[in-house]
Amino acid sequence: MSPYKMSGTTVVSSSGGRTSAYMLRQVLDNNVDLGDLIVTFANTGKEHPATLDFVQECPDRWGVPIVWPEFRDDERGFAIVDYETASRDGEPFEALIRKRSYLPNPVTRFCTIDLKIRVIHKYLRKVGCSTEETPVDMMTGIRADEPRRVAKIRHRKTTSESKHATMVMPLEDAGVGVQGVTDFWKGQPFDLMLPTINGRTLEGNCDLCFLKGAKQVYSIIASDRQKAEWWARMERTAKSSSSTTGDGALFRFDRPSYQQMLDYSDTQFDMFADHDEAIACVCGD
Repeated sequence: MSPYKMSGTTVVSSSGGRTSAYMLRQVLDNNVDLGDLIVTFANTGKEHPATLDFVQECPDRWGVPIVWPEFRDDERGFAIVDYETASRDGEPFEALIRKRSYLPNPVTRFCTIDLKIRVIHKYLRKVGCSTEETPVDMMTGIRADEPRRVAKIRHRKTTSESKHATMVMPLEDAGVGVQGVTDFWKGQPFDLMLPTINGRTLEGNCDLCFLKGAKQVYSIIASDRQKAEWWARMERTAKSSSSTTGDGALFRFDRPSYQQMLDYSDTQFDMFADHDEAIACVCGD
């Protein structure tokens, strides 16, 4: 049986990248009855505009609805938006930071949990899913060429938010790697309009995510300084808060702050020669 075949209520969580969209297309092609399919895209407000365009183009071309939940600091915990009303200036992310009163960092990555995973599960429970009565399969876009991530999911089995949400990795089961995804999009009439290097979409997920490599972040800032202003403002806000100290006052302490990167962005020297590259993130591709 095809690994993309649904066997009950199935959630496809789109990261906004090529891999998860490829997975969605395979699910559509391998199932006749899509009544139990739920497709979500949790918007943080810091995605690249091209990501939002791409997420919207999938339902426009494929006829499958995508639910856009966003974090809200209220009793419900989320709001449903769409392409037109989605946040584009980091509002959900900023609201979460203000609620927490400190910044996420490579050790405490609460942004992914609260802005994406938890928001999706709050929505699912609101519509009566991810419960003992209506368990779900959570299809995640982890490829066969990501063995560490595969092993972690295999060990965990369910999501961190619900024991009634089983993690399913159809791309790994089908043996699909980054080349297969790349080849697929070469033959499509539309694509994510962001460049890739060695299969990685450099400006995918949150535009200047602190998990991205230092050189990668700096190169983006050098080409578009405005992107760094929000991140620098969040660090200034955290530093000025009397309740924020230590690791909660910067996104990272092992490299220059976003403001320092802004200040140096007009220079030509390599300020990151000794810094490590990207840290693996669970946000997607």
